[in-house]
Amino acid sequence: MPEPLPAPIADSHTHLDIVGSGYPADEAVTPEPGGEEVREIIDQAAAVGVANLVQVGTDVASSRWAAALAETDGRVLAAAALHPNEAPLLADLDGALAAIDEIAGQSRVAALGETGLDYFRTDESGRDAQQASFRAHIEIAKRRGKALVIHDRDAHADVLSILDEEGAPDRVVLHCFSGDFAFANECARRGFHMSFAGNVTFKNAEALRGAVAVAPAELVLVETDAPFMAPMPVRGHRNHPALTNYTARFLAAHLDRDLEKWCAQLAENTRAAFGEW
Repeated sequence: MPEPLPAPIADSHTHLDIVGSGYPADEAVTPEPGGEEVREIIDQAAAVGVANLVQVGTDVASSRWAAALAETDGRVLAAAALHPNEAPLLADLDGALAAIDEIAGQSRVAALGETGLDYFRTDESGRDAQQASFRAHIEIAKRRGKALVIHDRDAHADVLSILDEEGAPDRVVLHCFSGDFAFANECARRGFHMSFAGNVTFKNAEALRGAVAVAPAELVLVETDAPFMAPMPVRGHRNHPALTNYTARFLAAHLDRDLEKWCAQLAENTRAAFGEW
């Protein structure tokens, strides 16, 4: 466990429904959203300065779980969506989108996410469904006045193109930012937040470090995407929200920022993206 931070920050993207009960995710058993197991993980994060988090859904069931957790714990906000890899698999995409729209109407659901495009795991046969789902999430986010949390893997150009065509919501977060400095500049030009996960600390992540170096300070967020991608020096272990601490420290050192001021900036940025807890 890291030393406590000098000022509180937030984990802007985590999956506690699979953090608490197993890793990898396909071995997990979903815990109760208000149960002791989940509360202990949130308490552990708070003890090292990760005071708040955004619990993110990837399908209807996990989105409902996220909303239920946010209702039971004031340190948590929820995001609800169909993951882009989920969309092509659904027999009734419209029905699932209607359910996400209903969940998004809850007051402690702060965002539609994670939606977007993933051309790494989904081949061309599933891309029409992904894009239709993404466009629908954009519409819901704007109508509901929620932030939009985007999963973008190997699809930078189409993500920006669809956002430009549909008109982006007022608040957009590129979760687990995966682009280079040129893509970061395009996101910054549009006022999109860029959330960096533990992989920015990896030895081979030169492009990500180049991206964060050009990202405006007020648009940078940090996250775990737990239980995946634990940061150095705990790479290879199961990730959990407390370890956002390591990523925040790494970025402060990389960008030559005072750690306390950097934590305050990150906290302000997360509130700007998702609202108050």
